[in-house]
Amino acid sequence: MTGKVDDFNKFRDEMNRKILENENLVIRRFFNLDGMTYKEGVLTGKTKEMLGLVASMVLRCDDCIRYHLQQCKHEGVTRDEFFEVFSVALVVGGSIVIPHLRRAVDFLEELEAA
Repeated sequence: MTGKVDDFNKFRDEMNRKILENENLVIRRFFNLDGMTYKEGVLTGKTKEMLGLVASMVLRCDDCIRYHLQQCKHEGVTRDEFFEVFSVALVVGGSIVIPHLRRAVDFLEELEAA
């Protein structure tokens, strides 16, 4: 991996470790629920990650967008599929999503280069 991707993953892993070290039951349960939500079920993991990416873009959470970009890539989402996902997010979220779309494409290009 390269710059932005490595920096994001390192920071995320370090902070998650520090957060979970506190053994707060509510936080642990929420993290667990979040992880379980994206497992295969009636919907595939790939579909769920694409839904997570759309929601993250509409909610304008760059960290969540980066996370779901990586997960989508891991699930085999193609570049054409990414841009269809981006188009759904843009239509649902409106023009306020455009800056996040720019950063998403920039991060995706780093993922593709890795």
